[in-house]
Amino acid sequence: MPDFIELFRRLVPIQSEARSSFTIPEPSLAEDTIPHRLAEGIPLLSFNDLRLDWAQVANLVQKVILLLTKDSSDLIKEAQGLSNIACNVSHLEGVVRAWYEGSSLSVIAAEYHVDGGLLALVIGTALRPFLSAYSEMLLPLVSQESWRRKYCPICGGKPDFAFLAKQNGARWLVCSRCDAQWLFQRLECPYCGNRNQSSLAYFTDDEGRYRLYVCEECRSYIKAIDLRRTESEVSLPMERILTLDMDRQARDAGYDSGI
Repeated sequence: MPDFIELFRRLVPIQSEARSSFTIPEPSLAEDTIPHRLAEGIPLLSFNDLRLDWAQVANLVQKVILLLTKDSSDLIKEAQGLSNIACNVSHLEGVVRAWYEGSSLSVIAAEYHVDGGLLALVIGTALRPFLSAYSEMLLPLVSQESWRRKYCPICGGKPDFAFLAKQNGARWLVCSRCDAQWLFQRLECPYCGNRNQSSLAYFTDDEGRYRLYVCEECRSYIKAIDLRRTESEVSLPMERILTLDMDRQARDAGYDSGI
């Protein structure tokens, strides 16, 4: 498999092409459902609300499989197993539902003789163009001051990156699945909810552009970029990849990603 930065660069055109070529219909949400769910802390999109063209999803899954496995002879068998899933629409829908709802993929992965982590990577990569499109549609309906929860208001995914706003330094989280952004407390762990300042900390690079937030209660970390320290526009999805060394440093220090 190619290194992560090269892999990301190869995936971006596939995902961009999907966004531009696929017609993604609005989700099947009743008008009165939206304020109710937000008030109750329920993400706007359940799996049943997604209106996916499964032929399009299967086609994108196949493209991702080819890209991930074409440089590795070790993954030939797994590539065939992944392809078998994509070729069976009912099985593919079941896998996507399990992934979306946070269920374990281990049983399905074992049935098709594929690694569970690789299966999750393929599904997440293929679904991102659809979920990010839904995020753009629905995020304007979310009251940022009212949400402030540890999970995404659109798809319920966990955050895997954060940024400090250029205007006021407020901390925003970025969804690991749909790239939605939402306002969050500066002094709270986005994974376990710990607010004890004595067990929360962050480390910065020499320029103060990047931060690594850590929680001593759950031993998790999240990376962040301080946009007040940047002069040009940044791509937050790309920053996830460009900061992979921060992940290594965090793990070497005994912390784990919260996702």
